[in-house]
Amino acid sequence: MLIYIINALLVATVVLIHYEVLRQLSIIIPDLPIRPRLRVLFGVFGALCGHVLEVWVFGLAYYLMNLDARFGTLQGNYNGSLMDSVYFSFSSYTSLGFGDIEPLGDIRFLAGLEALVGLLLITWSASFMFLEMTRYWREE
Repeated sequence: MLIYIINALLVATVVLIHYEVLRQLSIIIPDLPIRPRLRVLFGVFGALCGHVLEVWVFGLAYYLMNLDARFGTLQGNYNGSLMDSVYFSFSSYTSLGFGDIEPLGDIRFLAGLEALVGLLLITWSASFMFLEMTRYWREE
């Protein structure tokens, strides 16, 4: 039961982070005193920073969960470090899944959930950037 609560809190956290990043970008971008094309680039880099922060949230969760055997482990080319946990998170979030690190036990559920959340948040960013591009490319 604890794993479900943790997973729900993680998903809620990263969705709220993403919402706030895109919301802040939508407020900041129109007021930037730069060319419209550069506003789009600012939006891309802002969204990318949001995704990286979200990956780190999941990576920290993998790191902490791996310390407690109740949640399962990450095995394979994994040395137990935070950086390896974040690397695994990047490959899960992007659904790339190299397969050199394997989740075992309940932690597998988080890995699958992260892939789904990553897909949704990446497409949300793509939709946001499409709207920004159509707005600002017409101005130039």
